[in-house]
Amino acid sequence: MAEVTGFRGLRFNTEITGIAEKVVCPPYDIISEEQRAQYIEDSKYNVIRLELPRGSDPYRNAGLLLEKWLKEGVLIREEKDAVYIYEEEFTAYDKRMKVKGCIVRVKIEEFEKGIILPHENTLSKAKQDRFKLMIATNCNFSQIYALYSDEQGKTISKLDELSKRKPDIELTDGDDVTHRMWIITDENDVKSICSDFDDRKLYIADGHHRYETALNYRNYMRENGKARDGDGCDYQMMMLVNMEHPGLVVFPTHRVVHDLSDFDAAAIKASCREYFDLTEYGADDDFEEILRELYNEGEKAFAMYTGAGKWTLLVLRDKSVMSKLLPDMSEASQQLDVTVLHKLILENLMGIDEQNMANQINLKYVKQAVDALAEVDSGKANCAFILNPTRISEICAVSSAGEKMPQKSTYFYPKLITGLVMNKLD
Repeated sequence: MAEVTGFRGLRFNTEITGIAEKVVCPPYDIISEEQRAQYIEDSKYNVIRLELPRGSDPYRNAGLLLEKWLKEGVLIREEKDAVYIYEEEFTAYDKRMKVKGCIVRVKIEEFEKGIILPHENTLSKAKQDRFKLMIATNCNFSQIYALYSDEQGKTISKLDELSKRKPDIELTDGDDVTHRMWIITDENDVKSICSDFDDRKLYIADGHHRYETALNYRNYMRENGKARDGDGCDYQMMMLVNMEHPGLVVFPTHRVVHDLSDFDAAAIKASCREYFDLTEYGADDDFEEILRELYNEGEKAFAMYTGAGKWTLLVLRDKSVMSKLLPDMSEASQQLDVTVLHKLILENLMGIDEQNMANQINLKYVKQAVDALAEVDSGKANCAFILNPTRISEICAVSSAGEKMPQKSTYFYPKLITGLVMNKLD
């Protein structure tokens, strides 16, 4: 099954760079240009200069800067193979929570082997960008986030025991997420943790683009005579978390429909009545709480917002309609909220097909419900659909069936911070 090892990670030398808060940043794909400029201003050593380079030749710039920082000791390498225990403490659903896992090196495998499994479709533009960066730097600056099954808590018990002491690195970011890291270099401890994964599969939670890019990069290196089987490009840095961990949080990604010239909200709602029970609500009604209650009851439901504080609750009347509509899909995929929304409404009623969704021609993916509503109220969008989150069990069921969810079906929170540790693919 999964081949997991420790590795000699690269870390910032804070004697040169100053405090860790100034050199880390969120994942590249959620950073705006304004935020990037602020990280650049905050420190000349912020990892954003490597992870999200700019300039006339940005990827070459990143490669040259990485080599410069290595030579100058800005980045230092662990003397021994290590496992990095990583914990995030954060607020979600009005309560303080923690999630803990381990950052390790994992041998990448084609999805067909059934060892490492995806759950979500990807967009090609992001993969092209990451591929060019890997060619220029031969390095992982951020981790791929993956889940594993360990109902008995065998591994987390080890991680908890080894992280009782004061963390080697601790910082709190601008979103009030506290990040802690313990560096484990004892050979017996490293071997004990890594061997736990010998009979486990891994399910990619976040980082599908980076994983598929890693496969492409490995193949490119081999085809061009730059690497052989077992070389560094066969392995990628991953954060592994037990899917039964009580601190795992998945938020939904909402859908915003825009630029439909023939959009008719009343006509769409009328057509929806064939499959859904519809209830109209106003601005004083808490749609998120109503959706949460239906989620706990196992219903397939979402809210359609058309502006002026008015929204419509749609609850699927007969779940069996999905098996008739998508007979070649597994039940796990058929019964996803996003599948119901995409197939029954966005495709069938609005004419927004899969290619349109992937290219975001008439569909936009928004993390915060309040931002989705604002798009409609401002006149930039026709309507918004507010969804419930996808369950961890659904993610694993779809992956195990060898299928993928529509892109942007999940949003794991909080995101893993970039810059605590990196993996040079030597």
